Amino acid sequence: MSLSGCGLANVIGSDDTISIVVTENAPFQEPTKIAEKLLAEEGWELDATYVTDIIQPNHAVSNGEYDVNFFQNISYLHQFNEDNNLDIEPILFMFEQPSGVYSSRYDSLDELPEGAQIALPVDTANNGRGIRLLARGGLIEVDESVPVATLSVEDITSNPRNLEFVEVDQQSVGSIYPDVDAVFGFARLLAEIDVMPDEVLIMESQEEALPFALTLAAQPDFVENEPEKFEALQRAYHSDEVRDWYEDYLDGLLTPAFDRDLDAAWAQVNTQK
Repeated sequence: MSLSGCGLANVIGSDDTISIVVTENAPFQEPTKIAEKLLAEEGWELDATYVTDIIQPNHAVSNGEYDVNFFQNISYLHQFNEDNNLDIEPILFMFEQPSGVYSSRYDSLDELPEGAQIALPVDTANNGRGIRLLARGGLIEVDESVPVATLSVEDITSNPRNLEFVEVDQQSVGSIYPDVDAVFGFARLLAEIDVMPDEVLIMESQEEALPFALTLAAQPDFVENEPEKFEALQRAYHSDEVRDWYEDYLDGLLTPAFDRDLDAAWAQVNTQK
């Protein structure tokens, strides 16, 4: 499978070029544009391709079409590796985003009625986050032995209100928000439709959210084989300029994760079965 099939050619070039495929969304795209300028000042060319696809970027890196990608959290990456027999690794933590359960109709979890429709992300790595929050909120019970990144509706052991779960593409949370009783969604996506975190019914803690921090990812030997490229990316993406952009975006809704322990978080995610 190849991004070239989507009209994206192999862009790995000279030693001073770093190729990256990035999701076409402000928290990924704008820091990349900042990084591109900073890298150019050092003599590097950051060759960025912007896409909306969340499947092909990992295949493109695995196939060697691109050096790195920037679109996913580490739990999604772990599950994608498992499902597709790939070996891609995170190389730089970028940001954490609070996620929670929101409702346009009710002010608390307790108000959710019998048979309420709850929208959850369809992808495995994010689906369980909403389920875990509903369990923490006392609406359902789940098999506590199942890691959150692999938790699904099949692991619900008690559903006394007969909640109905509707699985949707994670990027569609904003559009479906008015049509269901509640949604689990990323705060940044809901903020884009003027639904802010102070309206949340229940929110992930910082530690609950860490396995879902967003990352740059590459082949497992990238850091060792391309240390100059890695260090250049680290300087640019972890720059004060990028940090300042996150602090300004949506009034600081996203938290830079530059100082979080990526190796420990990745090891923890990979111990989950």
